[in-house]
Amino acid sequence: MAMIISCGEALVDLVPAPVPGGGPMNVAVTCARLGAPTAFVGRVSTDSHGKAIWEHLVTSGVDVRLTQRGPEPTCRAEVFGDPPVFRFHGEHTADVFVEPPDPDLLIGGPHLLHGGTLSIFREPGAGVLAELAESLDGIVSFDPNVRPQIIEPLGRDRWQPWFNRWCAVASLFRASDDDLAWIWPDRDEGDIAAELLARGIVALITTRSVDVTVHTAEGHITVPVPPVDVVDTVGAGDSFCGGVLTQLWERHIHTIGALATVTLSEWREIVAFAISVAGITVRRRGADPPFVGDLST
Repeated sequence: MAMIISCGEALVDLVPAPVPGGGPMNVAVTCARLGAPTAFVGRVSTDSHGKAIWEHLVTSGVDVRLTQRGPEPTCRAEVFGDPPVFRFHGEHTADVFVEPPDPDLLIGGPHLLHGGTLSIFREPGAGVLAELAESLDGIVSFDPNVRPQIIEPLGRDRWQPWFNRWCAVASLFRASDDDLAWIWPDRDEGDIAAELLARGIVALITTRSVDVTVHTAEGHITVPVPPVDVVDTVGAGDSFCGGVLTQLWERHIHTIGALATVTLSEWREIVAFAISVAGITVRRRGADPPFVGDLST
């Protein structure tokens, strides 16, 4: 059966108490809570933080057969302010030592594969995940979710080749307006969209605090974000991505060809759903996306 596979880091966000987090893991949790069959490819520590992460995955309904365990410590992210600023403690942590998943557990696609954030450039795991994205049929969703405070001290040249590999295989690209400004400084969003579409991206989704824009070969649409009482924006973009992926799965859009047939009118509906998912997440402390039953309350 086709499923959503999110791959990358699982960590704890210190807000200030530790809560399970990490962009790709948050996406997996969101999709599973919304009712889509979802697996997480990553390595989770056996330390106390890792045990909390594991329980979080299992109780959220994520398929953990592709999730590995290891004795290395859990990556920690201190979160300051809003919009959040992160300070990472991630030397030799479990997430970077992820190994190739058992291919027998990947049959039955085409699947929707999602990746991004720290996992795309932190070696040695970065190579494992890039090869996974390059080898699977189906839709590859990419959210760079840029963390300049981590990338810039290492040097942009450490990040750029991995970003390029994911762009080469991605068909769905989500980025915040801040991400676009960092990746392509002083360039117009429409110009960036034209370049990505020419390179094979089927849809670019740009998120801002007030609206979301989708660019496709058909054109573009912008959907407003209704105001909500924000408690914490950690995980907002991840839960938005989860909402989009869940909608694609429910609509049986599992291949690049099918993705290319999605009209702007349909994208408006998909994005509106994802905005509603993120709108619940930001009203909670930490990355705590809703279950499907929460959407009607």
